[in-house]
Amino acid sequence: MAQNNNIDKISNLPDSILCHILSFLPTIEAVATSILSSRWTPLWTLVPNLDFDVDELNETLTSSSSDQCHFSFAQILSRVWALRNVNSVEKFQLKWLQSHCDPIDVDSCVRAVILRGVEQLCLNISHEEPLKLPRNPEIVSSLEPTTPVDSHVDDSNMPIALRKSTRTCPSIYRYPISNYVSSHRLSPSCKAFANQLSSVSIPKNLQEALNNPRWKAAMVEEMEALQKNSTWKLVELPKDKKTVGCKWVFTVKHKADGSIERFKARLVAKGYTQTYGIDYQETFAPVAKINTIRVLLSLAANLEWPLQQFDVKNAFLHGDLEEEVYMDFPPGFSTSSESGKVCRLRKSLYGLKQSPRAWFGRFTHSMRKYGYHQSQSDHTLFLKHSNEGKVTALIVYVDDIVVTGNDIMEMGKLKTYLAKEFEIKDLGTLRYFLGIEVARSKEGIFVSQRKYVLDLLVETGMLACKPIDTPIEQNHRLGEDVDDTPVDRERYQKLVGKLIYLSHTRPDIAFAVSVVSQFMHAPCEKHMEAVYRILRYLKSAPGKGLMLYKNGHLEVEGYTDADWAGSITDRRSTSGYCTFVGGNLVTWRSKKQSVVARSSAEAEFRAMAHGICEMLWLKAMLKELGVHSKDPMKLYCDNKAAISIAHNPVQHDRTKHVEVDRHFIKEKLTEGLICTPFVRTENQLADILTKGVSNKIFNSALDKLGIRDIYAPA
Repeated sequence: MAQNNNIDKISNLPDSILCHILSFLPTIEAVATSILSSRWTPLWTLVPNLDFDVDELNETLTSSSSDQCHFSFAQILSRVWALRNVNSVEKFQLKWLQSHCDPIDVDSCVRAVILRGVEQLCLNISHEEPLKLPRNPEIVSSLEPTTPVDSHVDDSNMPIALRKSTRTCPSIYRYPISNYVSSHRLSPSCKAFANQLSSVSIPKNLQEALNNPRWKAAMVEEMEALQKNSTWKLVELPKDKKTVGCKWVFTVKHKADGSIERFKARLVAKGYTQTYGIDYQETFAPVAKINTIRVLLSLAANLEWPLQQFDVKNAFLHGDLEEEVYMDFPPGFSTSSESGKVCRLRKSLYGLKQSPRAWFGRFTHSMRKYGYHQSQSDHTLFLKHSNEGKVTALIVYVDDIVVTGNDIMEMGKLKTYLAKEFEIKDLGTLRYFLGIEVARSKEGIFVSQRKYVLDLLVETGMLACKPIDTPIEQNHRLGEDVDDTPVDRERYQKLVGKLIYLSHTRPDIAFAVSVVSQFMHAPCEKHMEAVYRILRYLKSAPGKGLMLYKNGHLEVEGYTDADWAGSITDRRSTSGYCTFVGGNLVTWRSKKQSVVARSSAEAEFRAMAHGICEMLWLKAMLKELGVHSKDPMKLYCDNKAAISIAHNPVQHDRTKHVEVDRHFIKEKLTEGLICTPFVRTENQLADILTKGVSNKIFNSALDKLGIRDIYAPA
């Protein structure tokens, strides 16, 4: 790697080592930019002799390509070290990298060491002893330097205020992420896959992609595929028409073993500029319910079904476009021979409002033609039963397909058929689906969003925060307060939206996210503090997820609970339920009730009605999958009054407000579909979905719900 001429005092740290460090850090640029710009900028003004421009640094980090970013950041580190004449950090880095430690711990500890080194150098903290890594019992023995290093810092040119005072700061080394996430429990293949997920940086804009040959080649490949499918025709734009813009979206496709398969560039139309009735009509298209996916995973764990994953290449190009739509020519490419012309779309394209509907209609027609039928419980689930009583299930989420079942021969035929109808890629065993990581062992199936959590912590600058044990304060008093200081609503909504998606595998944050999502219209400082508390809780266990065991049965059970008049704003109650299939948690919900309950029994009764609806949906889906049960489904409730009302057909003052729910529940009890046993409050698993509880109760409930952390350090 060529060196910058401005760096004359670069030390012994090889460029190959820096590249190795940064290969594990796809978000190091964002981390450095965030920390340097938001928390360290005033410090540079106190130390003018460093002659270092933070704005120039930020521009370099955000405008360079992936490789250049690595090179630029390497130069930045070398320049800071050279300016401060601190060689101990370099020797320490070299000694540290020579050890053979877990790649995930390398990621965490390199991040900690680099940021700690830069922070201490910027603040000019004098060291009386060599730098040491955070205490981690797994790796500390191999990472401690064994030779003394020179820790002297020449601070004669520094202002006296900086030389004489002792400065400490709550930096990342106090709460290193390596103390909360590890991979020592993973198999070699799962460990390799987890590491590969964070090995490549995704371009943030078009210029970054064009400066990188790999992403540029991916863009060319996408353009060739679009032209091969005759996606558009270059024409003059009619006077009474307007064009739809387009942009490039980048992602990385992985193989089954976790290695990088290809760099994917996708051309996406800016469908938000379309006008209803002019360039689009109907737009609805179903997508797979995450609840359905968890049900299939529980069946696969209990019945030892295989899980295969496929990806449809350029799925939306298979849908025919009926409307007249004109699009700008893709950015980064030019048509010198036909200047001024636009693209008249013939096929649907990603981003168009009608594209999902066109693609799903095409896919549904193909599956029905091959003998599969749509599930009535989830229209994205396609099923086929053989004469031998075997079943094959396929669920599709846009262009991602998961296939499972006990008919291995039919699964092979289905793969061949899909390859003939569409251009698909066999991704092998299910490992990564919609941002959800899937790990399978003899014990069962573990699903988590570890990478999603780590990326969220980095994006919000909370990777160095002090962790906390619970996601929400016990007996919290969150409500609307007109006197509180408002915060950036767009940022608040974005953070809460990310947390809502994270709750697909994290029922432990479901109630906290439900609370903060009630203030999306006018968030204040205390609401933002509650969001940051959730992030601090996530820092304590980024790898927590749902464990689905092989329990030897497929019974359906549920727990319902309610927190009566828990909202201080309008005194509405909060309902919570969780359901199990085969002893594994598959669905849960925490939601404020739509009306005010006049008694705790009424609130619990409404929660029971919601829980029964969910269990009936599960029973219908299992019946379609060929799973039948003669025993009634158990719905556990900790309120004897609500159970009594459910069994008592007499109407009185306590039930006239919930008469419809009462008749609904009574009907299902009479049919023998459900039964409502009583459960003590301390055994009520839905309790954490309705209120903030103590740390002891919270952890006990998580253990019973099947929440585990296979990434927890030993």
